[in-house]
Amino acid sequence: MSFSLLAVVGPTASGKTALALELAAALEHSGQPVEIINADAMQLYAGMDIGTAKLSIAERSNPPHHLFDILTPAQEMTAVEYQRVARETCLGIVARGKLPIFVGGSMFYLAAALDQLDFAPTDVQVRLRLEQESASAGALAMHERLRKLDPVTADKIPAQNVRRVIRALEVIEITGESYASTLPEPRYWKPALQIGLAVDREELKRRILLRVEAMWQQGITREVEQLLAQGELGKTARMAIGYKQAIAQLNGELSQAEAMAETVALTNRYARRQMSWFRRDKRIGWISANEPLIPQALNLIRLGA
Repeated sequence: MSFSLLAVVGPTASGKTALALELAAALEHSGQPVEIINADAMQLYAGMDIGTAKLSIAERSNPPHHLFDILTPAQEMTAVEYQRVARETCLGIVARGKLPIFVGGSMFYLAAALDQLDFAPTDVQVRLRLEQESASAGALAMHERLRKLDPVTADKIPAQNVRRVIRALEVIEITGESYASTLPEPRYWKPALQIGLAVDREELKRRILLRVEAMWQQGITREVEQLLAQGELGKTARMAIGYKQAIAQLNGELSQAEAMAETVALTNRYARRQMSWFRRDKRIGWISANEPLIPQALNLIRLGA
């Protein structure tokens, strides 16, 4: 093969996990053993299973899956840290003579894992000050500051993603340049093939609605109660789509119907951002959910080989 790692990417609820399992089985059958690496930021967290549509431990055993349940909900992980653990995992799989398959839709984590990125500089003191200002002024005020300094980046980062807003402001303050201009053109760290799963917009909306309904039917509020009983949730876990709404429901701030409706709306918005991000990457080979997936995926692999 001309590539040494594979990635299955696309928006949330598009069916990436199911495709990856089928593709893994097809590759194993052809004599190419594989192992799967998680590239979904929320599936890194132990105990956050229902709201992330995480496979069970048994389902993750064949083929072997990596980077699931490696954080507690109180912990945080940066793209830099994810890059390190993902690449260590990737090299270990290659050393075993297997093909690593990254599966997920977390855009920055995928870029960190797949691309040769020189991360923009960081300054702990600047970041701490910005975090303090954010706690005082609020997320919307910080996002508005970013919009004035770097409107292109502000359009790409939602106001509720406070950590990324602060990171962008940090880089702008340190470098005097826009955050976007500090990011290099993508160039693979190792030869890679990306397979993107494209789903019709209306069909994706239907799948998102069904997923959110399933989250509440399966007991996401009970899961959140258990997580809270075990300890404090960190910023990322507490703000995760679905979990934030379940917490608000438990606190009496939202009814169940309101919590579900808000989760659906935010998930649809997130899916649009994902597709906007992935569509800009011309290296991704797209397959359509309207046609049998495995023949399309195997054809892309043959062309890439």
